[in-house]
Amino acid sequence: MPTSVVVLDDESRAVLESWTRSSTVRAGLVERARIVLSVASGAGTSATARRLAVSRPTVIKWRDRFLEQGVDGLYDEPRSGRPKTIDDAAILSVTLDPPPPRLSVTHWSTRLLAVHLGVGDATVARVWRRYGIKPWRQETFKFSTDPELEAKVRDVVGLYLSPPTNAVVLCVDEKSQIQALNRTQPILPMRPGLPEKATHDYKRNGTTTLFAALEVATGVVVDHCYERHGKAEFLDFMKMVAKAYPRRKLHIICDNYHTHKHADINAWLARNPRVTLHFTPTSGSWLNLVEVFFGIITRQAIRRGSFDSVSDLVAAIRSFIDGWNDRCHPFVWTKPADEILTHAKRKRT
Repeated sequence: MPTSVVVLDDESRAVLESWTRSSTVRAGLVERARIVLSVASGAGTSATARRLAVSRPTVIKWRDRFLEQGVDGLYDEPRSGRPKTIDDAAILSVTLDPPPPRLSVTHWSTRLLAVHLGVGDATVARVWRRYGIKPWRQETFKFSTDPELEAKVRDVVGLYLSPPTNAVVLCVDEKSQIQALNRTQPILPMRPGLPEKATHDYKRNGTTTLFAALEVATGVVVDHCYERHGKAEFLDFMKMVAKAYPRRKLHIICDNYHTHKHADINAWLARNPRVTLHFTPTSGSWLNLVEVFFGIITRQAIRRGSFDSVSDLVAAIRSFIDGWNDRCHPFVWTKPADEILTHAKRKRT
């Protein structure tokens, strides 16, 4: 059999055909795969060159490389050139350490590190890209140090997943310091092809604090706005919640804010045994589902609003919650306590 005849086995054919269909394989590899497939189909060197708009030497080169090395022969060979003056490990090592104090920056950029190491910034960028290093990005984390972390997580999650029979589970918290901001110019309405526009500057017209109790099973919210958010306001709101659910056992989830554990609150709870408070762990207020509602009302009624006074802000909040209660839905918790605890505890390093 002549050496110029290409015979493909099933595995090689599958690889080459996958290259020709891929949108991520480099164009050079796609062209080489098409050359080999064409020659293997019986087309000659000249016919393949015309069909693929390449030269005859190109066809001969990749045909012979495939015959000698198989699919691996279609990849580029290492090119000669000046040896590296600094290797990837050295660039990574310096990248993972903070910049020296003399630079007065919090993290490296490609240009700063390139000057520091005496290499090109493209070299640094290439290494960062290869190893997934992104010094400009920062994510947040928070591990709870509460000694009763596991007990509190299981208590709160248990109320969500298996609520007590003939009882109401409520999530209570306050959203403090909501500002009544008034834009310096009227908001321009949305138009086809143009989003709503508002000025970046504003006038502050005071603040209010929203207390809210979210009923997990239905999504209904009991609310009230106060000027402050001390223990007196929390006690008054607790009385309001208890009045909204007469003769029902109430399990109320709240965070560890000190006003929630004040002696006056404990005395009121002792006189009202049908009300039980359940506390989220320290640094674990995200377990409280009312925080989800606070995010909703912020996005849909507060952040893009313009209010001449605190009373206007309170009226907007009240109007939104009235509409919310007409169309509300249950808040469903799905993650079990064991899965939460796996991520809530700091791992040994």
